[in-house]
Amino acid sequence: MPFALFYRDQRIGEPRPTELDAWRQALQAGLISDLPVADEEGGPVLPRGFQVRRVDETFEPDPTWKLPKEVS
Repeated sequence: MPFALFYRDQRIGEPRPTELDAWRQALQAGLISDLPVADEEGGPVLPRGFQVRRVDETFEPDPTWKLPKEVS
């Protein structure tokens, strides 16, 4: 399941394959100064209103996509 960065209820980041990738996206955007550590105590590491959440990504397949006729 992909993860994405949200501000309140609006997705602002592109879906990433893992939660870590979504955190890295927040780091590259300058929203955080360091990646969170699982055993670290403290408050939120993202500015108020931001969060990383799991997303259900739905899309329509491209009509030009073709499956191979044979699998070798």
